Amino acid sequence: MSEQEAPLIELRAITKTFGEGAVAFQALRGIDLSIAAGDFVAVMGPSGSGKSTAMNILGCLDSPTSGEYLFQGIHVERLDRNQRALLRRGYLGFVFQGFNLLARTSAQENVELPLLYRGEPPEQRRAAARAALAMVGLDGWEDHTPAELSGGQQQRVAIARAIVTRPLVLLADEPTGNLDSKRSHEIMQLIADLNREQGITVVMVTHEPDMARYAHRIIHFIDGAIDSETVNEEAADAR
Repeated sequence: MSEQEAPLIELRAITKTFGEGAVAFQALRGIDLSIAAGDFVAVMGPSGSGKSTAMNILGCLDSPTSGEYLFQGIHVERLDRNQRALLRRGYLGFVFQGFNLLARTSAQENVELPLLYRGEPPEQRRAAARAALAMVGLDGWEDHTPAELSGGQQQRVAIARAIVTRPLVLLADEPTGNLDSKRSHEIMQLIADLNREQGITVVMVTHEPDMARYAHRIIHFIDGAIDSETVNEEAADAR
């Protein structure tokens, strides 16, 4: 495989064990997974299947017990905590079921936060945050606090915050879990548009088949292993 064809993300025989001895629990049992740049992958499975553990490893929030995790060819499992934090900050964006917005802080300021942590100058932070909010359809809502926004708008702010750093990968954990059906489809269409138009690679955990249908590939976890993988031809063709 040439360098151009190498996957953006590759998991090789990844295991994760919690605890020791008689109480040890193997959450992941030798996961192999490749994700190309620009892909959109939905991860499904019952509670306890290992999908959230896999997402935490992909997001550099946890380390595998064994196996290899390559990101752009770099062995992430060999990085120390500070190096993993730099990878997170520089290349990954996160969207969660709970919007995790600061309650008394404007949409603009919420979106600026990752850039503040990076130490970027105020003028650049403001411009980038406004651009990210416009990208998710919230131009003109910069000064509103979360209490003044609907659930769907709050999740749009959370997505703007995730993409303001221009990440290569967006990791979404049940991004529509707190939304009604109409708002859920609006958010999924937004994520699909970001994937298609901005080239952001998306990895999403979801329990909802309707939401998974926006992805190019649907991967099912059972008992800490990948049970099946389905190519969603309709979404892949629309890419």
